[in-house]
Amino acid sequence: MTVLARTVEATRRYGDVLALDRVSLDIRAGELVGLLGPNGAGKSTLINLFVGLRRPTSGVVELLGGSPSDPVRRRGIGVTPQETGLPESLRVAEIVDFVSAHFPDRVPKEELLARFGLDDLARRQVGGLSGGQRRRLAVALAFAGNPRLVFLDEPTTGLDVEARRTLWEGIRSFHAEGGTVLLTSHYLEEIEALAERVVVVAGGRVLADDTVRAVREIVGVRRVSFAAAELPELPGVVGAERHGDRVDLVTTDPDRLVVELVRSGASFSDLEIRPTTLEEAFLALTSKESAHV
Repeated sequence: MTVLARTVEATRRYGDVLALDRVSLDIRAGELVGLLGPNGAGKSTLINLFVGLRRPTSGVVELLGGSPSDPVRRRGIGVTPQETGLPESLRVAEIVDFVSAHFPDRVPKEELLARFGLDDLARRQVGGLSGGQRRRLAVALAFAGNPRLVFLDEPTTGLDVEARRTLWEGIRSFHAEGGTVLLTSHYLEEIEALAERVVVVAGGRVLADDTVRAVREIVGVRRVSFAAAELPELPGVVGAERHGDRVDLVTTDPDRLVVELVRSGASFSDLEIRPTTLEEAFLALTSKESAHV
């Protein structure tokens, strides 16, 4: 599979701060990759290296087979950074026209606006848009040039649930047509809903790089829940919550826990065992990294 973006042992320092530490990562054609990590983990720095806004202190960064600083390569990508400044006096349709004019192969304006739920706002000035509407416009602009690869840094921050799902559908549509996406998000359910592959970053290092299911498996815990009036002492429990009469346990050994629950003689019902969520895996991985540091 063709590699569209790559880092090889990429390190980036800001003075004494080590933002990225020998990161090697490939983004392959047709992938939808979720990049996860706590604040300060190095996610935005990594995207800045890929799109040519920063250079590595050491190591190699490639974009579409060449240098990220090459304008020809950069015309093949779309980017939505965390912060975007759009001219207040221009209308939505005018901004789309302005951005699209920089690309030889552009998406038709009406199609782009409809894909991201902006068709009813085409004649509205940016100054009259809500924060969520501005964010939707900023994300839509990343797709204006019919890019091969799109980088989205926290694309749905500040959006309500309905607006987020509209953007999800726009991203899914692009990916279904063969597009490649690397996105960061604080909404772990967003990564779980969209991404095929998850890269977990903390302390400037890659802690995990695999499918959502495999990243869950790395943590090696399961969630066991059941209804019970009283909870006996059970082995291997690393987390516990109670919601009414329902007990929710996170355990390293669900089989042993269930055996001991039965042996205890405690009355229980409606037993369920399920894998960890991506959020649980993410928290476990990053907490291990914090302890290591």
